[in-house]
Amino acid sequence: MNSTRPFTRFVVVLVALFVLSVASTRAADAIKASPEKEKELLAVLRSDAPAADKAIACKKLAIDGSSDSVADLAKLLSDAQLSSWARIALEAIPGTAADEALRKATESLSGRLLVGTINSIGVRRDANAIDVLTARFNEKDADVASAAALALGRIGNAAATKLLRASLSDTRVSVRSAVAEGCVLCAERLHSEGKSAAAVEIYDEVRTADVPRTRIIEATRGAILARKQQGLPLLIEQFQSKDRGLFQLALSTAREFPGGELDKALAAEVARATPSRAALIITAMADRPATVVLPAVLEAAGSGPKPVRLSAIAALGRVGDASCLATLLEAAVDADAELADAAKTTLADLHGEKVDAQIVALLPKAEGKSYPLLIGIIGQRRIEATPALLKALDNSDKSVRSAALTALGETVALKGLSVLISQAVAPKHPEDAAVAQQALKAASIRMPDREACATELAAAIERSPAATKILLLDILGDVGGAKALKTIGTVAKSDDAQMQDAGSRLLGKWNSVDAAPVLLDLAKTGPAAQFRIRALRGYIGLARKFAMPEPERAEMCQQAFDISRQPAEQKLVLDVLKLHPSSEGLKLAIKTMQVPALKEEATQATLIIAQKLGAKGVDVREQLNKAGLDKVKLEIIKAEYGSGTTQKDVTAVIKKQAGDLPLITLASASYNTSFGGDPVPNSTKQLKIQYRINGKAGEASFAEDALIILPLPK
Repeated sequence: MNSTRPFTRFVVVLVALFVLSVASTRAADAIKASPEKEKELLAVLRSDAPAADKAIACKKLAIDGSSDSVADLAKLLSDAQLSSWARIALEAIPGTAADEALRKATESLSGRLLVGTINSIGVRRDANAIDVLTARFNEKDADVASAAALALGRIGNAAATKLLRASLSDTRVSVRSAVAEGCVLCAERLHSEGKSAAAVEIYDEVRTADVPRTRIIEATRGAILARKQQGLPLLIEQFQSKDRGLFQLALSTAREFPGGELDKALAAEVARATPSRAALIITAMADRPATVVLPAVLEAAGSGPKPVRLSAIAALGRVGDASCLATLLEAAVDADAELADAAKTTLADLHGEKVDAQIVALLPKAEGKSYPLLIGIIGQRRIEATPALLKALDNSDKSVRSAALTALGETVALKGLSVLISQAVAPKHPEDAAVAQQALKAASIRMPDREACATELAAAIERSPAATKILLLDILGDVGGAKALKTIGTVAKSDDAQMQDAGSRLLGKWNSVDAAPVLLDLAKTGPAAQFRIRALRGYIGLARKFAMPEPERAEMCQQAFDISRQPAEQKLVLDVLKLHPSSEGLKLAIKTMQVPALKEEATQATLIIAQKLGAKGVDVREQLNKAGLDKVKLEIIKAEYGSGTTQKDVTAVIKKQAGDLPLITLASASYNTSFGGDPVPNSTKQLKIQYRINGKAGEASFAEDALIILPLPK
């Protein structure tokens, strides 16, 4: 068989889907077709425009084209580059003119162009093309004959159906697959029109013919569904087939088959199938939740081969209810970890109004492994069962207490938070401390009223020992909010060095700009130098990370700079100004140039900010003129822009923009625009500049569109 046919058919399917989408759009909203646009697009087709432009015009004519476009589009059917694009439009344009043009074109085309045109006739379901297609079907070229067979199948009228059925035993083996597919298409149309008996005849002919296996599988599916309830025996036959493809067909078709009789048959089939097949059948049963035989799935979950049990346990997560609890709870304590984990997952997902109530009801009588298991499920499902969980905290078994604490972390309300605080601060059993602390954190973070939660935690901090205070402070930091911020700010200024450390650490990573006043105050008046520095760095970090009006950011940077005692923090401020360039920030950077220890860094920051603002169209010349920047003698020796061995000489452009400062401001932020085009499209490029500043030679490279600030040569 010709190896190009699978590819050709794939392309045909894609184009057909596109055309059907366009046709649906036109049918639903035909008033949007524009005669004016059609004229513009036809002008493109009639011009000397590049083929790419004409292709786009053809595509747009699928929306705006009418019978007036057909003649121009038909001329392109013989064009190897544009034929497929022209057909896209012809397939969508309403009226008979397009049909006539496609039929006419088959008289002069051959090869792939002819195949494509025949495909378009099929897409349009042109019943007047039967004679044309019949003639082409009888050709020796297998691709042409196959395309004709598929087109006849898409048309699917009586004449096409008769021809295709008579050709199922065609001596041309290479054409039989397309003939069979055409027959299946005819049968599908008959079935959709309510002529199921006629469809069954065709499906049966195909599935018993000497045609490729794929076609047999397609026909078998159709034969089952077209028979409706009478198709059940044929469907079950496929479940029992040794052919893997037919078994897979049965699985997929079962999901489409109506009625509850199939579900009973599937339940019976599970018992006789191999474990691997039974597992797949159970999954198919669960995909029919309205009619599934739940007792059969439940029985499979409770005993039998492991693959079947795993499949059934997973299925119960979708179709099970409270009646499944006993079986799942037993599986959840199975010695096989995989079965146990699967059951626990299903218990967490199990649906039904009575499930939660029944789980809580089982708790008082639970013992052994089942007790912590039920407690864990309560936590996973977030069932309100606080009294029972509090009782479990007195259990002598550590696993029970741990499960209860974890469940409380997921379920306890604000009024019960004090219990977890007590367990975290002073647990009855020291070995429970870590679990209690994690539970308290989980509960605190999920509280809907974080201010009330923070108030509870803050009160607990006051009465807790030092070691626990830090734990509660960490949780308070995770909760956030105004009360938490105030409490941590107070702790950071206490007389205790440990509390100062914890408070300043938490403030330094606060995730909102609300912490700015607290950090600034701590940076100014904190009791210890190292924590004042930490607070200052946190304050600068807020200015760096968060969106805010630029005057506000510049004010924060000014405040930070004013209280900075070390160049390290002052340089951090300059980094913020460079990252968020603004006129206010430029003023501060210029001002910072007066600090001898920062002159070089501030000058560099000033140039960067100025260039970024200039790229945005902000005129900063006046500010730079007043900045007192040291003038330099800048000479551009050579400048190249490109990638690898392809380099464009841009020396003249760079020289023109050079002045008496070590920065180059181009006419556009885009190098390609400034340098008159892209020398190496779709490639990573660099700008390389050789220069002299005050007589000293330097060389620098810049990534595409980077700021051009020339380093001062050493």
